[in-house]
Amino acid sequence: MDKVLIQTFLPLSDNRGQRFSVDWYIALSHEFNERFGGVTVYQRAPVTGLWKEEEQHTVKDELIIFEVMADKFDNIFWKRLKEQLEQQFRQESILIRSYPIQIM
Repeated sequence: MDKVLIQTFLPLSDNRGQRFSVDWYIALSHEFNERFGGVTVYQRAPVTGLWKEEEQHTVKDELIIFEVMADKFDNIFWKRLKEQLEQQFRQESILIRSYPIQIM
């Protein structure tokens, strides 16, 4: 059975180090659970993302990853969600990526 695995990467804090409300993550978990029938949240040991914003400046984020499986990638839903999350989490860009997978 072919599916799509979709991962959403969210920061734990803003650029000043202020933590975001836990309620935001809980609400997103509930939304994903209702829409996709389940969600996996990697939160116990947050991952660290590093990237070069400028040649001399590296940015570091601690992230939580939300992972869902769907029958297909709904571009309209994910585009709207990405825009909403970028505003809510005050980010220039939120990473959402998808992979075709096969469930056995």
